Amino acid sequence: MARKIGSRYTANQILGRGSAGTVWLGEGPEGPVAIKLLREDLASDQELVGRFVQERTALLGLEHPHVVSVRDLVVDGNDLALVMDLVRGTDLRTRLERERRLSPEAAVAITADVAEGLAAAHAAGVVHRDVKPENVLLDMQGPLGPGGSHRALLTDFGVAKLIDTPRRTRATKIIGTPDYLAPEIVEGLPPRAAVDIYALATVLYELLAGFTPFGGGHPGAVLRRHVTETVVPLPGIPEELWQLLVQCLAKAPASRLRASELAARLREQLPSLVGMGPLDVDEPDSEADGDEGAAEAGDGEDRPVAPRERRGAVSLVPGAKPDSNRDTHTSMRVPAPDELAGGARGTARAPRTPGAPRPGSARHRAATRRRRITLGVAVVALLAAAGVGTWVATDDGSGGSPDTEQSTPASP
Repeated sequence: MARKIGSRYTANQILGRGSAGTVWLGEGPEGPVAIKLLREDLASDQELVGRFVQERTALLGLEHPHVVSVRDLVVDGNDLALVMDLVRGTDLRTRLERERRLSPEAAVAITADVAEGLAAAHAAGVVHRDVKPENVLLDMQGPLGPGGSHRALLTDFGVAKLIDTPRRTRATKIIGTPDYLAPEIVEGLPPRAAVDIYALATVLYELLAGFTPFGGGHPGAVLRRHVTETVVPLPGIPEELWQLLVQCLAKAPASRLRASELAARLREQLPSLVGMGPLDVDEPDSEADGDEGAAEAGDGEDRPVAPRERRGAVSLVPGAKPDSNRDTHTSMRVPAPDELAGGARGTARAPRTPGAPRPGSARHRAATRRRRITLGVAVVALLAAAGVGTWVATDDGSGGSPDTEQSTPASP
């Protein structure tokens, strides 16, 4: 059902829904547009409406080939809307769900596009704060790029900043998606341009691996991993590309590249990635309760791992204060044990070699028992050999019985 948005626009059809509102296919004086209609509770917040108007100039002035431009901001009664360019295509999340992971060439090309869009935004003083596959649109009508990639455009600029009012901050909420949050955001520090670089590097890791480096399990565990854990290497990608990823996932914001530097470095990597297929790695184990019990009840074979659920904004662990040591970021309150479960029985989330059994599965336990038996047999053989060697070394060669204490072989 069509509805009027202000005096100039008509929303005709819902294209999608998000945590901040609903996106409509609309019509304006200059043709088709996308209209992001924010939630009614946000539209009724007078403080937010004031911020909305204040941000108008910055958002309308952001023009770049890899940014979905905001054409207009509408404040009309209970309607609070951003009118944006209409991109004919899909979002990066949809492509990931269909293909699971992309070829390194396509993944790097898409990430470079987004990095160039971020560079323009950062130069204009705008921080996105919610970079994730859902906010990357793929233009299906344009020409194909490296690795068969479509031109990527970053959307939803300014939305996180608009809805992140001081009053909501006091309610201990993080605006963003846990899998892509930089460590300094978890600590409650002000978001700078470096948070977008960290999030984009997380997206690149996900495009290559099929999963995010610190995601999965309880949201508290995800936040803890961003602060305390080191990213697990991905086999099969060039060392230079891996080092680029590691630098942009650094815990210290100052250690990360700027968006323009990241875009240039990624473009340099493209020739070395031509012809490479998607990486052959398995997703880390599911943290769903009862996984180990299911393996026990089965026939000894691994069961499929259920995909992790995507999450929206989550509560920030209280008590976070700025940390003078920017390399460790450890000034969080220690959450409860159930919040900190990081992988199967708290182990780090490392990719498995294809075909390897999951820790805790029947196959894994059987393999562990076999290794223990083999090790035990080797120890017994070693001790027995040591005993025989002692008997030979203490025999005086006289043919008589050597001293009993020295000649008795050691018991295994």
